[in-house]
Amino acid sequence: MTNKYEFYIKTLGLRKHPEGGWFRETYRSTESITKENLPDRFSGDRNFSTAIYFLLNADEFSAFHRLKQDEIWHFYDGSALTIHIIDEKGEYFELVLGKESMEKESLQIAVNGGWLFGASVKKGGSFSLAGCTVAPGFNFDDFETPSRNELLLKYPHYEKVILGLTQKLTGLKQKNQHLDKSESKLIIS
Repeated sequence: MTNKYEFYIKTLGLRKHPEGGWFRETYRSTESITKENLPDRFSGDRNFSTAIYFLLNADEFSAFHRLKQDEIWHFYDGSALTIHIIDEKGEYFELVLGKESMEKESLQIAVNGGWLFGASVKKGGSFSLAGCTVAPGFNFDDFETPSRNELLLKYPHYEKVILGLTQKLTGLKQKNQHLDKSESKLIIS
């Protein structure tokens, strides 16, 4: 780990994220959209938008997960971040978040709602600091982390990337785990 990585954890007040890495919510709009005015996939009202800092080092990964809404990633510091995506058609591709446009990196990347995605730091021994903006705003009811086994059964041809971006657990909906939605943290009992 680099000193800058630890500096960001401390000065930005980051904490462990259930999917991997470190985060802190930095914005949640005060206004909301009522359930009646949202697509049926949402279980209740949602804030207009939310934003977080997200930090990952090369020894960590953001596990494959899915949101019901779009998420826009913003690059801030460190090494480029590879966003691994399996779209609604079951096709795998990568997008690279970073500052080197000559290397086909983008400062912003949009991940469509419903896509499975995870992330890994591109350069070993480094870290990546990004921001993520979600609209309608993030709610753990809209967050799904399929198990390794579930993904391998559905996408056996992507075994290598699935093994690299999933936990050996059976997913976050495992019997002895739950998400504390009020504090956005994983509790293991």
